[in-house]
Amino acid sequence: MSSLPARVRWKADNYNHLLEQPTLFYALAISLALLGVQSPTCLLFAWAYVVLRIGHSLLQTLVNKIEIRFLLFALSNIPLFALTYMAVIALLNAPSAA
Repeated sequence: MSSLPARVRWKADNYNHLLEQPTLFYALAISLALLGVQSPTCLLFAWAYVVLRIGHSLLQTLVNKIEIRFLLFALSNIPLFALTYMAVIALLNAPSAA
């Protein structure tokens, strides 16, 4: 992999990144839907995460400016943490199946 040109490695690195943290987002989105969370705030956080990750991917594959990529990555963690919090609260407030 190190013998490939940097512009080619950026694409491979981006693909690997899309199989890391975004999988947590997918699990959270499905969990929130199954828990019946339908708040506009939840929807806003979900779309904010998606937009920030798309921006991160485009930046990484096109120009790969590390400083800006890190900023987008750090900002994308905020809605992800908020969605995690919302899922935990919904799970704790869910009626028990017993």
